[in-house]
Amino acid sequence: MSVAYALINQAALQHNISIVRRHAPDANIMAVIKANAYGHGMSRVARMLAVAVDSLAVARTDEAVALRKQGITAPITVLQGFMGHDELMCYADYQLTAVVHQHEQIQLLLNASLPQKIAVWLKMDSGMSRLGFLPTEWAAVYALLQNSEQVQQPFGVMTHLASADEVDCRQSTQQLQRFEALTRQHIGAKSIANSAAVLACPGAVTDWVRPGLMVYGVSPFPNQTAADLGLKAVMTLKSRLISVKTVPQGETVGYGGLWRCRQDTRVGIVSIGYGDGYPRYARNGTPVLINGQVVPLIGRVSMDMLAVDLSALPEAKIGDTAVLWGEGLPVEMIARYAGTIPYTVLCGITPRVEMIEQ
Repeated sequence: MSVAYALINQAALQHNISIVRRHAPDANIMAVIKANAYGHGMSRVARMLAVAVDSLAVARTDEAVALRKQGITAPITVLQGFMGHDELMCYADYQLTAVVHQHEQIQLLLNASLPQKIAVWLKMDSGMSRLGFLPTEWAAVYALLQNSEQVQQPFGVMTHLASADEVDCRQSTQQLQRFEALTRQHIGAKSIANSAAVLACPGAVTDWVRPGLMVYGVSPFPNQTAADLGLKAVMTLKSRLISVKTVPQGETVGYGGLWRCRQDTRVGIVSIGYGDGYPRYARNGTPVLINGQVVPLIGRVSMDMLAVDLSALPEAKIGDTAVLWGEGLPVEMIARYAGTIPYTVLCGITPRVEMIEQ
């Protein structure tokens, strides 16, 4: 086992899916596992979820093809769809579902000769201004897909909410109204809700939901924790103390001398740093659990190590376990101390952190 390691709790993953089902009992679940399953390991999470959800979703074609080559047979939707004819052929060869969101993709479909029809989601830009067709374009592109011999019928329609994590958000209401107005007669599947919308926007829960962050036991809301929502952390990041010593009063700790000892201070060094994915900009006072007790991070996080103040934990010794986030220490809290969001913290985990399934 490496010094820095992450425990991946399958029971917590399954529990979080049960929370999705509780909030969307009649919907199919498309679990989002893009970006290496938010740092948790894409193939690992795909295996764990294969029978628990109705479909998986990744961002890019190469992610989906890699899963197929690793033996994952569950339905897979590619949220960015295909770029070019060779990629389009992968959707037929590997039985992938494409999100179609721009005119070039439609032209590729119309001009292609595929060995079999492919499944498609047609995406509307209802207000996110990212991917998707504008409402003014919708009727025309919808008709093109309806008449395409390359597309399985009926295809699905989807959109994405820009501000679902803001309760009673006016923008979300407008987006839902636009989507509903233009898809009222659609006979195929509809999909809108991400994690935040699953939890707080019942009007966005349609035939399919697309939870991401909540699957991993993290709150999508800035003012609520995972525990508040009944979610359980899937990843617990751990390491060990590799040094414990007393630093004299007046001396500084770490690069740049940003933290100075006001008195003789017991300082512990934990073997983890930004080279493992721990956020470099975590500020002084960021909580770390040593043997289950909170101690503050001190000084600047370096590539392989970080320092903690052990004044309140005189019995701490070399080899003791440190929890950086996860069970007992929400990753949302670490993100706040680092001035970022949980997504970037989780996705920042690097390959030298050993992943251990529980």
